[in-house]
Amino acid sequence: MNWRPQYYEYPKLNGECFQQFLDWLSQQLGGDYAILQVDQAPAHTSSAICWPENIIPLFQPPSAPELNPIERLWQLLKKPLRNQLFSSLQALRDRIQEIFDQLTFEEVISVSSYNFILEALFYAASY
Repeated sequence: MNWRPQYYEYPKLNGECFQQFLDWLSQQLGGDYAILQVDQAPAHTSSAICWPENIIPLFQPPSAPELNPIERLWQLLKKPLRNQLFSSLQALRDRIQEIFDQLTFEEVISVSSYNFILEALFYAASY
């Protein structure tokens, strides 16, 4: 599998930046489809968001961070950053990029793919 993690930083989490991300992801998918799990952040639920046809949103229940796989990924990413001081924000960004570059597909799957998360989300989406 030819897989490489992607790291992009946006200046804020708002509808405009989220729309840019969705448009980028849609283009990357080409003719494929994706189910994108998102929380209830205003940027994700805004009526101004134009969801591309090849991205299907799956909204997790409000106040349920344990159902958000990104929370487990953040824990994995934070470990190598413990007890480190950075001389600048750019130095921190560079270190995060290094960590992302070292991630394997198996590591990301191991911390983000739990059946109970998928089952809970699909159950919540059915109501």
